[in-house]
Amino acid sequence: MADRRFVVLDDAAALAAAAAEHIAGILERVGGRGAVCLTGGGTIGPVYRRLAQPDLAARLPLDRLDWFFGDERMVPADDPRSNAGQARATLLDPLGVPAARIHAIPTDDADPHTSSRRYAAELAGFYGSDRLDPARPLFDLVLLGLGSDGHVASLFPGRSALAERDRWAVGVDTAGLAPFVPRVTLTLPALASSRAMLFIVAGAEKRPVIAQLLAGADLPAARVRCAGPVLWLVDRAAAPDTLIEDRS
Repeated sequence: MADRRFVVLDDAAALAAAAAEHIAGILERVGGRGAVCLTGGGTIGPVYRRLAQPDLAARLPLDRLDWFFGDERMVPADDPRSNAGQARATLLDPLGVPAARIHAIPTDDADPHTSSRRYAAELAGFYGSDRLDPARPLFDLVLLGLGSDGHVASLFPGRSALAERDRWAVGVDTAGLAPFVPRVTLTLPALASSRAMLFIVAGAEKRPVIAQLLAGADLPAARVRCAGPVLWLVDRAAAPDTLIEDRS
């Protein structure tokens, strides 16, 4: 776990505030054109709303940032299960981000595999190459949550997508956890092509899986790497006793 740093916050409110501040601190230093990889889920909503508040929004170089997604469910954009829909409602629309800078994963194809190829092509077009250069990360920041089974984005335990080394995005026919709808997910190499990575985890249901990660379990979240620092912000409810003891 030497490449990961954990910080325990007292509660979900403190977690959201710390996460939003950390995101603003990274993005305000972006030089040139930057890219952010967003996540979805219940924990990230308060973070997005805090980040959209005027004091933090004023620090974001919105004219230089493009916004992408780590995964998406094959549902319409106005479906409450849509990660892009959540991000637009809580962050991107309040910030006034132009539609041209929001790169949502397409969900209007007949299957997630076609959508994944379209999204990989869009990523490559933005990046300017279809091969990732370790010296030139795709993203400035990747945001991730953690599933109770250890999955990240839509990379579920035991699935062949975890072994993907060439493609940047793949289709997921069957999710490992609810909601059981097909999905598109970035692969480990695409997620790893980032200058920084932030995990945001809350809730007692996540405590067992974090304990497994600390013990060295081979879960998808344990396989995620990054070109730069990987920070885990965890609320006290999700933190195993070892993390709380380390904090005291």
